[in-house]
Amino acid sequence: MVSDAGDGPLAVARQTLEAEAAAIRAAAAGLTPAFGEAAALLLNLSGKAVLSGAGKSGLIARKIAATLASTGTPAFFLHPGDAGHGDVGMVGAGDCVLALSFSGAAAELRPVLAHCKRRGAPFILMTGRPDAELARDADLVIPVAVAAEACPLKLAPTSSTTAMLALGDALAMAILTARGFTAEDFAATHPDGALGRRLVRVADLMKTGDAVPQVAAAATVADAIVEINAKRLGFTLVARDGGFGIFTDGDLRRCLGRGVDIRSAPVAEAMTAAPAAIAPDRLADEALALMEAKQVTCLPVLKDDELAGVIDIHSIMQGKVA
Repeated sequence: MVSDAGDGPLAVARQTLEAEAAAIRAAAAGLTPAFGEAAALLLNLSGKAVLSGAGKSGLIARKIAATLASTGTPAFFLHPGDAGHGDVGMVGAGDCVLALSFSGAAAELRPVLAHCKRRGAPFILMTGRPDAELARDADLVIPVAVAAEACPLKLAPTSSTTAMLALGDALAMAILTARGFTAEDFAATHPDGALGRRLVRVADLMKTGDAVPQVAAAATVADAIVEINAKRLGFTLVARDGGFGIFTDGDLRRCLGRGVDIRSAPVAEAMTAAPAAIAPDRLADEALALMEAKQVTCLPVLKDDELAGVIDIHSIMQGKVA
């Protein structure tokens, strides 16, 4: 049994989490107008946000860069150790550097700061020491109010890195909101993620043009079978006045069960006359839900009451929506 008494693992874990939660609350309470200025600056950049930091702060900077990039602000991480060996050339005049150093004394960031001054690129510092030398030379300072690290030794970066990470998230969310960034925009930068797949539109997966199986209303069931075999979707649309019907493999089985002469019987008499349909701008998972509700495997896609294509369960599965 894991002990929760004294200095047992559960007690230490609880103390750590409480200390880090307190650091986040302190960061929220300590927000200054510089935070809003930094958000506005990053929102209106003509270039990219460049994140930098050494050690544990560098790891947090990498995460903030990734969050900014995925929410509409072009961003990348610049390793300060490589900056003085040519990589500082990645920072252009239209860029902005957001550097993280809780101590405000990271010597590795000096070449980055100097380059920003030469190029006229703003330098923002997130730090727990607003009076440090780097802070005095920065264009903006975002203070990180942390009384002490959660580490029992008060040494390992814990509360400080948690607070910087939270402030980075807060900055990204403030910019996202001001930019009017939508779930669809997020999906565009996450095409392989679960959200990106869930926001795929019917238009992205539907069959169009010659790939759409279709026969005339005067066609026979046998003609419909030929078209189904040719297009290999398990159904065909049946053109009729004012719209389309649909004839499926299931309809064929029912014809055979009734002893219908498939060579002479009009497909219009065996089709579903008013099938469920969907618009091309609807989400693919809405199409899937409609298929499940209607117990069908395909839907005509209509735009302004005109046929735009068809979508079937196999296309949805291939699109990894389901």
